[in-house]
Amino acid sequence: MLGFGKTDLGQKRENNEDTIFVSNQSIGCLENLYIVADGMGGHKAGQIASKEAVEIVVEYMKNNCVENEPLDNLISAINVANEKVFELGRSNQEYESMGTTIVAATLNGSNLFVGNVGDSRLYKISDGQISQITEDHSLVATMIKAGEITKDQAKNHPQRNVITRAVGTDKEVVADGFIIKVKSGDTIVMCSDGLSNMLGDGEIYSISSNKELTLEKRAEMLIDSANENGGSDNISVVIIDV
Repeated sequence: MLGFGKTDLGQKRENNEDTIFVSNQSIGCLENLYIVADGMGGHKAGQIASKEAVEIVVEYMKNNCVENEPLDNLISAINVANEKVFELGRSNQEYESMGTTIVAATLNGSNLFVGNVGDSRLYKISDGQISQITEDHSLVATMIKAGEITKDQAKNHPQRNVITRAVGTDKEVVADGFIIKVKSGDTIVMCSDGLSNMLGDGEIYSISSNKELTLEKRAEMLIDSANENGGSDNISVVIIDV
């Protein structure tokens, strides 16, 4: 198992409010840990929210990790991050509206454990197909589910950046948890919406599944493609070969 991550400012933003974390080695009782967080808020508040959330999750694993409970660990760590980011937002007027998405994953044997809040995504590429594992907590995702708009309409919807659930915006948050089977040869892609809004699933698949390229090269190509398509937001990707 090997993972590589990269984050980029994009073409339109002054600050990079995304934070990523990649560890192919054990963190606390987890065998590995991968995180993508996409911050939001005025000034540099989004940057602070995503950075804090990631640091808190990593710190939680180092000090509070419970053996043989990978999914519970991820969800508990996200809840702690929510409390801390929420408190920080209340303690400083400049940070008042800050929050962050988060998607965190760890692989143990043939199981991938995933926790997420917001619209940063995790995809699984297996047997020639790409599947989005996480569910977007966003206004357009809700509208698609209700049949009010199509997936194509969502891409250019004026409210496509409105998320319905985030870390740090409320006192409590409900994180989604997933346990998925993976096998040798599968590829996992985690990303902020700066990538998924700029590239279709087919483009993400064709670059990410090309095993002739290194993980680093694939990550760079994904980011370059997102920038070529407009790069309207910060772009972050973590790519993992199982």
